[in-house]
Amino acid sequence: MNEYKHDGTIGAILDEYERAVKELQKTISTISETELVKVVDNETKDSDCKSIQTILTHVINSGFCYVVEIRRFLGEQINFVEQKTLDSVEQYYTGLGEMLKYSEKLFDDYPKLKLEETDFHKKILVRWGQQYDVEQLFEHAIVHVLRHRRQIEKFITKLR
Repeated sequence: MNEYKHDGTIGAILDEYERAVKELQKTISTISETELVKVVDNETKDSDCKSIQTILTHVINSGFCYVVEIRRFLGEQINFVEQKTLDSVEQYYTGLGEMLKYSEKLFDDYPKLKLEETDFHKKILVRWGQQYDVEQLFEHAIVHVLRHRRQIEKFITKLR
């Protein structure tokens, strides 16, 4: 990615999120369908981290969840997106792109969305108990993709 599609702080967040997603898409582009579904970590108690498929399912679901958390905080009556296990690398590639577009739509719908909040009582309390402002939640989203990309890279090494 050599071009910057967005301006300002929101632009930086979205461009870096897109960069992280594209790196993950590139990482998964070489895996086979067998590698996708093979359980690599039999010891983890985290069902989201047993195979590349479970990791990708988790990453996509989480990306949608972050946006829903913000929209709920803004007063929207919106349900969380149902987690879907997909069947192919191509479907995960597409799903990651859809997750990114869902995030971009938030800023299209709320172009003046306040990113930073110093008042602890005005931060977003998310389902897993942390509190974030919008910028922090998106920074978390970016690093979440990066951490799981690294995990998948390690899985690929074990598989090969």
